[in-house]
Amino acid sequence: MPAPSPSSLSIKTLALASASALLLAACGGDKPKEGGPGAMAGMAAPVSVIEAQPTKVMTSIEVVGQTEGAKEVEVRARVGGILLQRTYEEGASVKAGQKLFQIDRAPLEIALAQARATQVEAQARVDQTTRETARLKGMLAQNAISQKEYDDMVSSSAIAKATLLAAQARVRDAELNLSYAQVTAPIGGITGRAQKSEGTLVSTGSDSLLTTIVQTDPIWVRFSIADNELDKLPKRQVNKASVKGVQIVTADGEAPLPGKLNFAASSIDPKLGTLQLRAELANTENGLLPGQFVRVKLITGERDGVFLVPQTAVMSSDKGKFVFVVGPDSKAQPRPVQTGDWQGK
Repeated sequence: MPAPSPSSLSIKTLALASASALLLAACGGDKPKEGGPGAMAGMAAPVSVIEAQPTKVMTSIEVVGQTEGAKEVEVRARVGGILLQRTYEEGASVKAGQKLFQIDRAPLEIALAQARATQVEAQARVDQTTRETARLKGMLAQNAISQKEYDDMVSSSAIAKATLLAAQARVRDAELNLSYAQVTAPIGGITGRAQKSEGTLVSTGSDSLLTTIVQTDPIWVRFSIADNELDKLPKRQVNKASVKGVQIVTADGEAPLPGKLNFAASSIDPKLGTLQLRAELANTENGLLPGQFVRVKLITGERDGVFLVPQTAVMSSDKGKFVFVVGPDSKAQPRPVQTGDWQGK
């Protein structure tokens, strides 16, 4: 359809997806003499105008959100001992598996050696009882020993094998404890402040925290929308069908960052009357940090027949919003308008 002329804009047809000027401030022209008749009335002031054409814009719900790490991990000591070394720079990025701390290995190496010695002893006992069982079996066939003597040896052999299994388990446990002396990063991300300094005796109890790691790529944004905002969505449902996209707007005013919805609560919070949501977006350069406040736009669809005008063109009075529209006689007249959401400027 051909676009209507500015003079035909009315409260029924002019929907502003921004705020501002069909009619801009006066520019150019000679100023009226001070105190002259044109200073008060009767003298036309030249102004700049723009032609507003209907267009299509995205409809959205805009709220405030807060960033958080996709994964937030506490790095804890899994064995006790003296903390000998910190091998990472606090606040720096680390990779999964990277060494962070070194706990004294000596006591753990001794424990492993003892466990292995016990295993060797248990293995020798198994070998001995196996030989004795075979020898007594032959003697039993010749009625040289009683059935009870043979049964006792079979039981001793079974006990020896069980003891060997326990010894092998203790060796495995000691090997794991020795490997835990080197504390590595369970995930890649940004490290926090070290909670223990070199020379400190660490334990495996409640005081075992060494540092934290936050995964910031991707990063999550946690936010919520009010119950009445759900009326803007089909069937009042938040899902992939009703939300066409997510945009994250930072405080620096740069271009919105694209994201996607990765969580929506199944019920309204009865205390706050809001629905908890979460978005995910790429953060390869760590431009966003956990805990940062941002603006979140849920793109809900498109709207036709909208007039985008500069923010300064929309004015307010006791009767509501209005803009000046130039008529066929080249005179500007105020017209009431119905404003929508802002789109940038």
